Amino acid sequence: MAGLTVSPEISLVDEPVTIQVWGLPPEQSITLRAWLKDEKGEIFHSRAFYQTDKEGNLDLDKSPATGGDFIGLYPMGLFWALRPSVPFLRLMKRDVMGSPFLVHLELYTSLVLSPGPEDVPVASQVIERWYVAPGVQRILIREGRVRGALFLPPGEGPFPGVIDMFGGVGGLLEFRSSLLASRGFASLALAYFAYDDLPGFLGSVDLEYFEEAAQFLCNHPKVSSDGVGVVSICKGAEMGLAMASYLPQVSATVCINGTNAVNGNNLTYGDLTVNGIPYYAEGLLITDFGSLSLTNSMEDPRKPEHQDAILPLEKARGPILFLVGDKDQNYNSLFFAREAMARAERYGKKDVYLQCYPGAGHLLEPPGSPFCPVSQSPFFPLPLTWGGDLLAHCRAQETSWKQIQEFLCRNIKCSRRNKL
Repeated sequence: MAGLTVSPEISLVDEPVTIQVWGLPPEQSITLRAWLKDEKGEIFHSRAFYQTDKEGNLDLDKSPATGGDFIGLYPMGLFWALRPSVPFLRLMKRDVMGSPFLVHLELYTSLVLSPGPEDVPVASQVIERWYVAPGVQRILIREGRVRGALFLPPGEGPFPGVIDMFGGVGGLLEFRSSLLASRGFASLALAYFAYDDLPGFLGSVDLEYFEEAAQFLCNHPKVSSDGVGVVSICKGAEMGLAMASYLPQVSATVCINGTNAVNGNNLTYGDLTVNGIPYYAEGLLITDFGSLSLTNSMEDPRKPEHQDAILPLEKARGPILFLVGDKDQNYNSLFFAREAMARAERYGKKDVYLQCYPGAGHLLEPPGSPFCPVSQSPFFPLPLTWGGDLLAHCRAQETSWKQIQEFLCRNIKCSRRNKL
């Protein structure tokens, strides 16, 4: 009798699982399929073809896929390759506390391109993939102007504090913060537009809002008061670099596929005003798939008229880590990161680092996020192209997630507060 084993059956999404098949004829071609429903009921699915060994068994840690959605030895490939049944959807967990994603794994004893009513799996298993570890606490934040959600690990602390920001989709995204808290960080998922009573679109950016958030986190009794880290992507990475450049509370900054200058929106901080570099709408590219690529829609910050918009990262209190996918089709992020590195060298700032991932696109997220090369955006009439190659991008997500945590642990001091 054929069997399918997936272990562990309950895990965090950034943890690997082991998939094994047993009890089949030797050297038989089979299909493994994975699928899940997101919180709106949309189905994401993947499949890969394999061949059992001489004993009729299969271990994805040792056996390469021969075809399907990918080829090669990729034990987590079925999770990486999950794609939407409806085009241009992005898999994102909204309710991180209430429920996991239920991933269905199915075994077919033939090559199945698209399962129909006549295709019945000979074995199946459902596993739970959570975005939050047991004991992590979520606190909705409405403190002064600050809006977001604070995730605290179990225990008294103090924990290293991190502000977590996303980009142009707006709203409040919590899945990275809940995972950071599951790994020991006090993480504030910070909204800065299109959420609650914040502006519905991103106009002029007031850096004092972000300073208020950083000070709130430093003041929290379970968070180290020595300074906070920032993890940010896309437009959020621009905000993150501005925070690093101007705010004394920021002690370590991770900028994922961002820029080195203020773009589009003006930035204010007290008496300081930085005029954003206007977007170059004529540079928008419509791809063969009917999606937008924004790579050429940003002006070169090296032009004389844009010099004042370049962020003075040499003033940053702590180290800065740029993480870049070299196939980013949303930003020309490798160019911007190299410009930032060149400025750091000119000014003698030694603790600015660049990690480039060949084949990776824009949406470098925790390993639980499947590859998303293109998806719909609420602020654009056409889907946005993010870029990247499936296997290289998902490998980069696993590597970068570890590097982010190591960088934050190494550079955020975590001293114990004096008890009153």
